[in-house]
Amino acid sequence: MTTSALILFVSTYMLVLALGLQSLNVNGGHKVMAALTSLAIGTANLAVLKVMPGPTGWLEIAAYLTGGPLGIVTSMAIHPWMARRFGRRA
Repeated sequence: MTTSALILFVSTYMLVLALGLQSLNVNGGHKVMAALTSLAIGTANLAVLKVMPGPTGWLEIAAYLTGGPLGIVTSMAIHPWMARRFGRRA
């Protein structure tokens, strides 16, 4: 795997993971967690935008397209734990 493909996979994974968590946090009223995931979205998006305009072949495209589905499924799996651990206290 090329460095560009690895960076694209990880940054896309993190971007979609953070977007999924952001949505769940906003819907759940978890303000601090929503603010933190916003920072993660910006950071991951910067990485995608820096790498993607460069030369991309099939491997980079596959890495980009694979990171998203894995990221969203991960966000759905870990959010209940995060909400219990870090969410708003009643």
